[in-house]
Amino acid sequence: MAKMVGIYCSAHHDAADLCDDCSQFLDYAEVRLQKCPYGEDKPTCANCPVHCYKPQFRAKAKKIMRYAGPRMLLRHPVMTISHYMDGRRRARHPRELSRVERRESRR
Repeated sequence: MAKMVGIYCSAHHDAADLCDDCSQFLDYAEVRLQKCPYGEDKPTCANCPVHCYKPQFRAKAKKIMRYAGPRMLLRHPVMTISHYMDGRRRARHPRELSRVERRESRR
């Protein structure tokens, strides 16, 4: 997410690094990702049955991803290919997982 926010911010805002708005969004996104019930096995946002973000942040994430997604292929091709491969994987809802599976995914 940090790479995508960087691409978006550099193209849309007059900031040398990240503007305050994008920096706040990235901080929020990192907190939400840390609290994700999937842990390291998190699916792509498009395939995730759980909505991590509040509606206003979800709209901003969608806007950022739509802009930066196609540009990621040129700037970070390995990450992009890995992301597309993750997108092919089906995600089980956390309620479908056993207690042991949930505990292991948070480690």
